[in-house]
This record gives sequence, C-alpha cells and structure tokens, in this order.
Amino acid sequence: MCTLLYIKANPKSNEESRTFRISEQFIDAYKQSHPEDNIITIDLYKDDVYFLSEEAVKMHVTSPGEGKEHPILKYAYQFLEADKYVFAEPLWNLSIPSILKAYIDYITFSDITFKYTAEGPVGLCQGKKAMNITTRGGGYSEGAFASYEMGDRYLRTILGFLGVADFTTIVAENLDMIGTDIESVVGAAIQEAQNVAKSF
Repeated sequence: MCTLLYIKANPKSNEESRTFRISEQFIDAYKQSHPEDNIITIDLYKDDVYFLSEEAVKMHVTSPGEGKEHPILKYAYQFLEADKYVFAEPLWNLSIPSILKAYIDYITFSDITFKYTAEGPVGLCQGKKAMNITTRGGGYSEGAFASYEMGDRYLRTILGFLGVADFTTIVAENLDMIGTDIESVVGAAIQEAQNVAKSF
C-alpha cells in the first residue's frame, strides 16, 4: 500500500477552479486503479499552513527530535513518509501561488527531507514520484514565453533537490487567451489525467 499526498493550492472551489477540475478527475481515476492506497488531501487554503513568522522560523530550526506532532516539522515528516505527491495549482504571475511556496518552506527541512554532506546537499525523498497538475492563462510550454514559466520549473527543481527525480506535469494552458476553446483544452487535460493516473 502506498500513501499519496494530494496538495491543493487554489482558494477556489473544485467546481470553480479549472485546475481542480483536472486534478479531482486524476484523483478519482487513481482511486479506481489503486483502491488499496491511502490518499491524504492537504488543502493549503483550509489547512494550518501560513507564512513563517519570527516565532515559526525559530520553531523551524528546532531539532528534528521534537517529533511528528511539532506544528511546523509535522509537514516535513508527512512529506517524507509519503510515496507519491500530486500538486494542483494555477500559474500565478509566472510562478506558484505564494501559499504553496509557504508549504515548500515547511517541508524543505535539513535532516528530514534533505541533509548536508561534505559533498553538498543530498535529498532524502529518493525513490518517490510527483505529479504536477497546473493551468495557465497563456502559453508557456514553448515559444517566446517559455522562459517566463517559473512555477512548474520551480517545483521540479525543489523536488529534485529533495531527491524526487520522477516528476511529471499535466498542463492546460492558453485558458485566458481570446479564441481558446476552454472546455476542449480542459477536457483534453482531464482525459490525459485519467489515463496517467492508472499507472502513476
């Protein structure tokens, strides 16, 4: 049995969010193909994630021996113990929503999800896999604006830092461009998500 962390980063509802319309279908298809797996959903806008205050930063550098009930470290332990990750977020201002960055600050913790060695940092989340489901108003997968995309690229980089080399992206883009058939684009992404979920 595997544990999958489903990390949602959008204040909109499942019905209003184009991202969640895709990711929820991924999760439904995953459940059907992996009925024995445990799925833990973290809705960052409803959970206890907040931007690190001065007090929280001091807690963030507390010894990992504090345990898995620690208000900050518990997220890093939870991330380490999971086998698979599904991120669902829109591209906002060329990057991820700030609350998702706050979550990354929680889970990127020395001696839990990575460690420093004489040769440099080493990720401790090796052998795990990640799926990023994202939506974009414009086209950033290729062409002149590809270099502007810093959301999926950041997640791929930071998870690689933590040792997660198996990283896949499902994207629906150009959703705010005049003339785009939004339902067609979202529908194609949903179909892709349902297919990929079977073997994820």
